Amino acid sequence: MLKTRDLLIEIGTEELPPKSLKSLATAFSEQMCLALNEVELDFNDTSWYATPRRLSLLITDLDITQKDKEHQRRGPSLSVAFDKNENPTQATVGFAKSCGVEVKELEKLESGKGAWLVFNTILKGKKTNEIIPGLVEKSLERLPIAKRMRWGNYNIEFVRPIKWILILFGNKTLNCEILGIKSVATSFGHRYHHPDALEIKSPSEYSNILRNKGHVIVDYNERLSLIRSQISSIAKNSKGNAIIDPGLLDEVTSLVEWPVSFIGNFDPEFLKLPKEVLIATMQDNQKYFPVTNDKKELMPLFICVSNIESNNLELIKKGNERVIRPRLSDAVFFWEWDLKYGLKNHRQSLKEVVYQKDLGTLYDKSERLVKTLSLIGEKINLDIDSAKTAAALCLCDLLTKMVSEFPKLQGTMGRYYAKAEGENNDIAIALEELYQPRFSGDKLPKTLPGQCLAISEKIDSLIGIFSIGKAPTGDKDPFALRRSAIGLLRIIIECEIDIDLKDLLSTAASTFSNKNQSLNCINDVYTFLMERLRHYYRDEGFSADVFESVFAINISRPLDFHHRLVAVAEFRKLSEAKSLAAANKRISNLLKKSEEIGSIKIKDDLLVEKSEIKLARRLEDYKKIIAPMIDNHNYKSALTELAGLRKVIDNFFDNVMVICDEPDLKKNRLALLSNLNSLFLETADISKLQD
Repeated sequence: MLKTRDLLIEIGTEELPPKSLKSLATAFSEQMCLALNEVELDFNDTSWYATPRRLSLLITDLDITQKDKEHQRRGPSLSVAFDKNENPTQATVGFAKSCGVEVKELEKLESGKGAWLVFNTILKGKKTNEIIPGLVEKSLERLPIAKRMRWGNYNIEFVRPIKWILILFGNKTLNCEILGIKSVATSFGHRYHHPDALEIKSPSEYSNILRNKGHVIVDYNERLSLIRSQISSIAKNSKGNAIIDPGLLDEVTSLVEWPVSFIGNFDPEFLKLPKEVLIATMQDNQKYFPVTNDKKELMPLFICVSNIESNNLELIKKGNERVIRPRLSDAVFFWEWDLKYGLKNHRQSLKEVVYQKDLGTLYDKSERLVKTLSLIGEKINLDIDSAKTAAALCLCDLLTKMVSEFPKLQGTMGRYYAKAEGENNDIAIALEELYQPRFSGDKLPKTLPGQCLAISEKIDSLIGIFSIGKAPTGDKDPFALRRSAIGLLRIIIECEIDIDLKDLLSTAASTFSNKNQSLNCINDVYTFLMERLRHYYRDEGFSADVFESVFAINISRPLDFHHRLVAVAEFRKLSEAKSLAAANKRISNLLKKSEEIGSIKIKDDLLVEKSEIKLARRLEDYKKIIAPMIDNHNYKSALTELAGLRKVIDNFFDNVMVICDEPDLKKNRLALLSNLNSLFLETADISKLQD
């Protein structure tokens, strides 16, 4: 007799939101697995499926029943279970009755903690088919649905109206009700190609039946791979390469059940538009895939993915070509209007657009950026005039018609319009680089004006939002300040801009009208940035103790912090690292526990032991060697050099009693250790390193 069966669950719906289809399907799978584990039902594997009209899940080798479980109920203690005549007390009689047995069927349990009457029994496991409906309903209720909807006369809520539910356990359909919807014995195929019911005899044949009879590819990943292959092949046949955006590919995969791809044309006249505009129009408005030639230039082609296998594909092609023309014509109108109006003319209009009610207008923000850049430019080799011009213009493209239509083109259109007005290349590029990096792993600004402008904007946002009491809390970060912080730190470190965070924060804070509020939040923003720095290096593969070793010495220049971090990470690979870390830990503890050392100058006449004399001499030699290395930020060489002190330090601790009875000797030895500690702290606190 079979002990396991395959389980198929299919939730048929009206068209599901394409941008959340994949996450809904994976979440459904995860929640069902959790639910099965909670009721102790074992299974082999799961496969999730998703199309615009269904969420499906295949669970293989699922137990047909729960396992029987031994169960013990503890009753009264033996001391009160029987009276002096060994007759059961009322407590015992009541306990036996509650268990449904006679007193004589009860057993005794004795342990070191006491003795009791107990009732041992076997709890029979429930049949899986009795449990499944409840688990499915619970899992559906737990799905991450931002906004649920109700339909008809039902009081139930789901992401979209449910049209049918199929639950097949082995070769038997479960008759049940889930979320108020009665289950059916069939699935349904493609809305147009096979709208009729499809009989599914076993879970294992589900995918094949829907594909072969229903014109539905239920496997999301299979459908995605097919679409990618179709698009690439069509583009290649046209001697081009398709631009396949991962997000758009996911969205299109979530829009079709039977993908049929084809290529269309548009008027080459539209190629006069910026490349980014054409791509945005095709991707955002039409869900098309653009095509480029070998030179990365756009071709007057697009690839569309249809959800129907038509006998007249040419007609569908012409329909899409007809639809895209007015879209591109609109883009031409926006482009020409913006060029005619000019970028600079939008600057005064920034005064009418509120950035944040407590932080003023976009004009106020741009003015702050101008001031911040001026102050930054005094500290690094920056063309102040160009940077100030870029800062003054950087938000103007937000008011253009093109950016109003395609918000993701902010910055990019600023670059085009600035060039059209005759601004130099650095200024134009800086307007686009302002927003970089836009997301995790995104490219960084390449020009110095762009880097400094991006830094200024991000630090302005951090100071401003913190100053009005809207700092991120928990998982809430409506202003994306965590992303801004990481972007800011990445630019400083990876673009090698040597700037002090505390100075930068003070500079930015001084540009706000509510100066007291902005200055008061500097410490909070600094702490926030250092915490983001911790996350950044964790993601880069640096261990926590290496980070703490540098963090402990309060380095506020991220680039300098980075150099020290890399040096410590290399140092800990040395054979001497473990011993020196332990020694520094010991030194640190001794200095903490001891009274004030007073002058840290070492008195040669109080050096009596050979080991401390040798350490003192070596210490003076190393100070001279290390100093130029520290001045040149060559921390790796400094730590490598300091590794040479290992033996002399070990000998010192082996042969010298630091906390001795003679007060002067004790103070002198502590001074020696204090000097040694300070030498290591020039780079990092290696006492923080773990074994």
